[in-house]
Amino acid sequence: MNWDQIEGKWKEVKGKARTSWGELTDDELDQVGGKKDELIGKIQKRYGLEREEAERQVDDWANKL
Repeated sequence: MNWDQIEGKWKEVKGKARTSWGELTDDELDQVGGKKDELIGKIQKRYGLEREEAERQVDDWANKL
């Protein structure tokens, strides 16, 4: 699924994001609103990851949708 599709279906997809990154709160996922950079930033901050690692995780996750 590409990011335009993910952004358009964010309310459906955010539950899957919550499963993958359980430490993210519902409020944080609502703030993301399907925007890739926002999701990467939240994961990076919450999990203390380098940007490249957070981006890799997000890309892997999106490719599985």
